[in-house]
Amino acid sequence: MNESLKPGLTYSYTCPVSQTKTVPHLDPEAEELQVMPEVFATGYLVGLIELTCIKAVKPYLDWPLEQTVGIHIDMSHLAATPPGLEVTTTIKLIEVEGKKLTFTVKAEDGVDLICKGKHVRFVINKEKFDLKVAEKKNNAKQ
Repeated sequence: MNESLKPGLTYSYTCPVSQTKTVPHLDPEAEELQVMPEVFATGYLVGLIELTCIKAVKPYLDWPLEQTVGIHIDMSHLAATPPGLEVTTTIKLIEVEGKKLTFTVKAEDGVDLICKGKHVRFVINKEKFDLKVAEKKNNAKQ
């Protein structure tokens, strides 16, 4: 991780909300979700926040050897967004503690502020991380 990664970094990313990013598409096999409103799903919003943070810090990492993984999210999903609108997520890096990165996050859909909160990510060595995941998978099979 480059030492020039410091608090104050901001980044925005805009994504169109397609039908496939609505609540019923979270799990097409879950009948309960199939009758839910067709609005931007909180699960996809979390993923969009993660992607925005990844894009923001990628230039400061030895990519792809170094990557970041989410370890905590604390956010409010404040308003529904129908397909056809665009969501813009904006993050600000507010704290760097070793490999732990803390961000404030917000998202807007052109009409409403739809999300605000905090997100914490951790810088990992992808090779070591993958080895631990493989070990866990192998241990689970036993």
